[in-house]
Amino acid sequence: MTVYPLLIHLGRFTLTGYGIMMMLGFLVAGWIYARELQRRALDPTIAWDTVVIAVAGGLAGSKLYFAISVGRIGALFSRGGLVWYGGLAGGTAAVLAYMWLKKLPVRVLLDAVSPSLVVGYLLGRVGCFMVNDDYGLPSRLPWAVAFPHGAPPTTARILSEQFHAAIPAGVSPDQLLTVHPTQLYEIALSFLVFWMLWRVREHRHAAGWLFGLYLVLSSAERIIAEIFRAKDDRVFGAVTVAQLVSIALILIGVLLMRRLARPDPAGPQASPLAP
Repeated sequence: MTVYPLLIHLGRFTLTGYGIMMMLGFLVAGWIYARELQRRALDPTIAWDTVVIAVAGGLAGSKLYFAISVGRIGALFSRGGLVWYGGLAGGTAAVLAYMWLKKLPVRVLLDAVSPSLVVGYLLGRVGCFMVNDDYGLPSRLPWAVAFPHGAPPTTARILSEQFHAAIPAGVSPDQLLTVHPTQLYEIALSFLVFWMLWRVREHRHAAGWLFGLYLVLSSAERIIAEIFRAKDDRVFGAVTVAQLVSIALILIGVLLMRRLARPDPAGPQASPLAP
């Protein structure tokens, strides 16, 4: 199957499928978060404040990470440079600072936001598929996909030179190859993670336990997807930087779950308002 990027041209502006899904991801995640806050008898406007702050912090963090990685302060003002790791760190720091300044129940809010984080990520991966980005290694499976105008295109030369993929002998460097649609793998796995978190969101453990479970499940999902991803940051053989980060997050999640596994007779909503 051959897939082309979704681009909508509006005069001098171009709207991409990724941009559309990112916007939808923030809106849907905010809506789910607001509903969870209402269920927990908390102010739902916290959710929309969080969305705005997460966007601003994520953009700032991703640009700063990019500028540091290339060693140019001018990169802060360039058009590109939206790096996931920097965005995650910046968005998280901004949201935690907001919760702390407002004296909000941090662990309760982390539990409430966990399912919506998965939905936002899931819709972001839909956007990646729409712009033909973040695809996998070469594959001949029936559901493998070719991206002739991908970011970058899935030609034998690009897959070999940029992602160090093994290309069969005799294949022309300019030949278009089919690859694992890892974006779709992540969509399916993320939906499973969301379903599991949604089913246990009324747990009887102390507040923060669900967020620990989110860290474990979402990181495990990323580790699985990275096995099939076309990446240029593999270390220790086949291990990627994202997998190393995910392993660290799993350890943090397990520690949180163990520490907060004590029964809470009134449920997580009754946890103290202090962080």
